[in-house]
Amino acid sequence: MTFKTLLTVTGPNQGEGDLKLAADLCEQIDAHLSVLVLEIAAPPSGGEYAAVVSPAWLAERQAELKRLEKRISDVAGFLSQRAISADLSDDYPDTGWADDVIGRRARYADLTILGPDLLTGHTLKDKVIEGVLFSSGKPMLVVPEGARPTLTPKRILVAWDARLESSRAVRESLDLLKGADDVRLVMVDPLEGEFHHGAEPGADAATYLARHGVNVTVDRLPSSNHSVAEVLRQHAGDVAAELMVMGAYGHSRLRERIFGGVTKSMLEGQSLPVLMAR
Repeated sequence: MTFKTLLTVTGPNQGEGDLKLAADLCEQIDAHLSVLVLEIAAPPSGGEYAAVVSPAWLAERQAELKRLEKRISDVAGFLSQRAISADLSDDYPDTGWADDVIGRRARYADLTILGPDLLTGHTLKDKVIEGVLFSSGKPMLVVPEGARPTLTPKRILVAWDARLESSRAVRESLDLLKGADDVRLVMVDPLEGEFHHGAEPGADAATYLARHGVNVTVDRLPSSNHSVAEVLRQHAGDVAAELMVMGAYGHSRLRERIFGGVTKSMLEGQSLPVLMAR
């Protein structure tokens, strides 16, 4: 996919770091920047919406709206100083609906950027991850503190396990892969067989990528009593990868998002930008 619209989500308690990161990426590839400013509404003090609300809760809501207005003004000022195409939207959802609001907005972008400022938070970070992965059908780029993100990487590691999520991540990043000098298709403890990686693990995926002009090398790695996430991170460092591409795993149960072990580990302990799709 060619990335023409990048989305970033920001809240009243964030600075300009993530905005600058997203704007810089837009300048790098001549893309449009879409910014969603979000304030998640505090729940009623009584717990039930039908209950009589307290004056303190009403005052808190008013304070939240004022913070939202200020943040909108600050972001608008930031965007006015950048020589990029951009749009700005805002919302004030209840906690239970915030991920749906974010997911709907992310459907109209090619890629959502999660920067270090957002990743240090809790509620908003979780809602952005859940909304993008479960409600948008679009990929996200996770950029941890200290990483140097680029949308023109020359060395990419693809975490491949032959599942649907991996296939979608590869498809969403295909233009990036074609532009790279070195793409490593990495499997950890791959299983042979019709219902796993095939007779020769990685061969089918590598052939598919090669037909698209991707310079791909297949790396089959043993876990050697280490976690899959640890093996992937170590190998990414060994090959000097600038980006990791992987599928995101998990399921939804009564609006509670539960992520698979590798996905959760990669989100929490990563130092390299990761493009995820589900």
